[in-house]
Amino acid sequence: MRIGIDLGGTKTEGILMNADGDILQRFRRPTPASEGYDAILGNIATLVKELETGAKRTCQVGVATPGALSPHSGLLRNSNTVCLNQKPVKQDLETLLARPIRIANDANCFALSEAIDGAGKDYPVVFGVIMGTGVGGGIVFNRVLHEGRQRIAGEWGHNVLDHNGADCYCGRRGCVETLLSGPGLVTAYRRAGGSKAVTAQEVITSANTGDAIAREVVGTYIEWFGKAMAVVVNILDPDAVVLGGGMSNFDLLYSEGRKALARHVFNDTLDTHLLRNAHGDSGGVRGAAWLWPADE
Repeated sequence: MRIGIDLGGTKTEGILMNADGDILQRFRRPTPASEGYDAILGNIATLVKELETGAKRTCQVGVATPGALSPHSGLLRNSNTVCLNQKPVKQDLETLLARPIRIANDANCFALSEAIDGAGKDYPVVFGVIMGTGVGGGIVFNRVLHEGRQRIAGEWGHNVLDHNGADCYCGRRGCVETLLSGPGLVTAYRRAGGSKAVTAQEVITSANTGDAIAREVVGTYIEWFGKAMAVVVNILDPDAVVLGGGMSNFDLLYSEGRKALARHVFNDTLDTHLLRNAHGDSGGVRGAAWLWPADE
């Protein structure tokens, strides 16, 4: 058995999972971000203790985090829970839990989960996509996570797609994330003259019920999706792309989005499988547990 922890900005989830991928226990706690770094790590330690009480044994622990560890310093970077940035999260958790642990970016954990026993389980090369509040991705070769030399493999969300686009928190303009995230769709709708009090789902619903502005904005969103995804397919040429995050529930991505991808990919046909995720919001925490393969 192994424990997976998904450290989110508002909640931290922990599961106890066996080697067959069955979840035996699950606990969720609010992430005490306002209380600082030590409180967040202490919260994780408490979850691990609770799960091991049920397991009646010491377990391997994997953690999905926002951001990623620097391969040079070992410190966490690019986390939207800012008190974690430039902190030795892995080292401090290993000290707190008195054992080695494994840590990976939450999008990487999602990709690993879907590649091992999710929508991508039948494919050798899987690109897992997160499109929600932000945009990220992960690459899995034959059920093994590929993080890359600089641990930025799969970070398609911060490639520039529109040089005249909106400012991104990373310091660039017009990143994929600014265009394909849920907030990005809402921002585009507002700028086009749509209502200010909307969510991404409401924009999509409005497009389906005759709102001309929403329909135009959604059409542009689909086109941006095709262009952005074509870059990934041209470089990686995966067997399957699995979509996750809130925007993965947008049905048109699997029909019109796939057509847009086919228009922009460097090939006369598109054989890439574009798939909806199998594990929903549990992808990250399951992937964290799968950081320890079944044979370890």
